Amino acid sequence: MSFAELLILAVGLCFDTFAVSLSSGMCLPQIPRWSFIRIVSTFAFFQAMFAFLGWILGQGLDKIIGAFDHWVAFILLAYIGGKMIKEGLTREENEVCIDVRNPRILLTVSVATSIDAMAVGIGLAVTSLSLSRIGLATGLIFIVTAIASVIGLKGGRFISAKAGKSSEIVGGLILIAIGLKILVEHLEILT
Repeated sequence: MSFAELLILAVGLCFDTFAVSLSSGMCLPQIPRWSFIRIVSTFAFFQAMFAFLGWILGQGLDKIIGAFDHWVAFILLAYIGGKMIKEGLTREENEVCIDVRNPRILLTVSVATSIDAMAVGIGLAVTSLSLSRIGLATGLIFIVTAIASVIGLKGGRFISAKAGKSSEIVGGLILIAIGLKILVEHLEILT
């Protein structure tokens, strides 16, 4: 695969992370610098490493992983999105919304948005992508995902100022929509 194809692949993989970052930015207009760096780094790390792990596992495991990856992503994203909607509907003005500064939530969302990257990594293994090319792909995925996360978190702050309290509900709906998109895409492929 050419550099341009790998870059397009990296951009395609980062859309879910961008949407999650955007919804988190809407929910959390004030993110401390170290939390911001940790969130961006975690999203980028999981996306890149899942692609690399998929490449490693690509020999013979594609049927096992492909059979349930979409369900795992859907359940994780629906769970987090549902919690955000519930908090948005029930929280008092002085309560803190569900956010990715919480390590458990950050880990859950990072894994959920990276499962497709593992499937892509398996696909790259099937195409006999070399170790140097998967290294390049992993680096590009990391960089592009980090940039998408920064843009999403910063953009979410702007949208939050306009949307007010309903931004948390919108963020939850975005997460559920991402989960549904992953589920529908995979179920269509299977039929």
